[in-house]
Amino acid sequence: MTTFMGCIADDFTGASDLAGLLARSGARVSLRIGVPDGPPKDTAAFEVIALKIRTEPVEDAVSQARAALAWLRAAGAQRFFWKYCSTFDSTAQGNIGPVSEALMNGLGVAQTIYCPAFPENGRSIFMGNLFVAEQPLSESPMKDHPLTPMRDSNLMRLLTPQVTKPVGLANRLTVARGHAALSDRLDALGREGVAHVVVDAVADGDLEIIAQACADMPLMTGGSAVAMPLPRIWSQAGVLPSKGLTQTRHSVGARAIVLSGSCSAMTNAQVAAFKDQGPALQLDPLALADGGMQGALDWLAAQDAGATPLIYATAAPNKVRAVQERLGVVVAGQLIEDTLAALAVAAHSAGVRRFVVAGGETSGAVTQALGVSQLDIGAEIAPGVPWCFAKKGDHDIALALKSGNFGAKSFFSDALAKREAA
Repeated sequence: MTTFMGCIADDFTGASDLAGLLARSGARVSLRIGVPDGPPKDTAAFEVIALKIRTEPVEDAVSQARAALAWLRAAGAQRFFWKYCSTFDSTAQGNIGPVSEALMNGLGVAQTIYCPAFPENGRSIFMGNLFVAEQPLSESPMKDHPLTPMRDSNLMRLLTPQVTKPVGLANRLTVARGHAALSDRLDALGREGVAHVVVDAVADGDLEIIAQACADMPLMTGGSAVAMPLPRIWSQAGVLPSKGLTQTRHSVGARAIVLSGSCSAMTNAQVAAFKDQGPALQLDPLALADGGMQGALDWLAAQDAGATPLIYATAAPNKVRAVQERLGVVVAGQLIEDTLAALAVAAHSAGVRRFVVAGGETSGAVTQALGVSQLDIGAEIAPGVPWCFAKKGDHDIALALKSGNFGAKSFFSDALAKREAA
């Protein structure tokens, strides 16, 4: 069928997060790993393209986003969504703002919104400031993120250096008055030349109001949660055909592996909760730099086929900083990504068919190494984290691609317990 909404995500876990929430509507959702090589075919009502551009040079990120936009337009998309992390992960240069302006220019639109709120996962925006649970972003564990440390909570201040046009705010007092009041506020800002509007949201009801006010916008940007009401709104308006989802049964083998590259506070807790339940190996970037990954591959090969190994580079912020000082941020990250990707390929060759992966960069490396190009979206394990399914050769594989901060402490066990979904 013709695609109605085309989505571009800046990493792989964010893409599966968005796809999972859109799939709650019952509409068919297809997740593409990277921009497809050929013209659109077998397209879904909602197409999500997962890029790996969160920390890429700005020019590369913009180029890939433009290519994704061109493919989605060829697929027939009428609405577009630019998805980034609910903690607004970025550097001083981007890539949230530059990609937004590139998409705006490509679509010929003068204004868009920014709403990374996800109340169900403890992300809220009040007076333009982003909170993680009850902590301002700059006081949360995100302040120590190894690649994108977030030292400011104010989204307008974060966004302004990244864009060339004015930034404004539609605050919670406006949102609380309903979608008509929010539409009026956006129109007023537009008349003042404000192109980039941060919109407050502290509860799920706010997201509903924002989605209603912005449903006719050609381009919206934000976290996945603000997109979740859109399929229902469009169906009720008669714009999007309302069709039930035909669940596809996937036959996936029982053998599994957990691969964790994220160093977020929550992933640290998840690793701690799981590592005593079976064989576990912690990767040391310094040892990898000196001796390569063969030792890790040999360790994996020696594990019993009935066990679910955990292999992780997850570490406390002070240890991460020490490694980065020795090796450099880019080299340290690439060593871990390359090693976990190689371990995923080795595990698959040994018969593993279920992959639980923590961390956006790690998820990108693993899916690319496995040669996955398209995923079907299955049941959620936790809010924003669905099981995803792909064909590799003549068999199905299942992947749970978890953003570092998502899920409960028991997430790894929860994922493996959902056998009916994978």
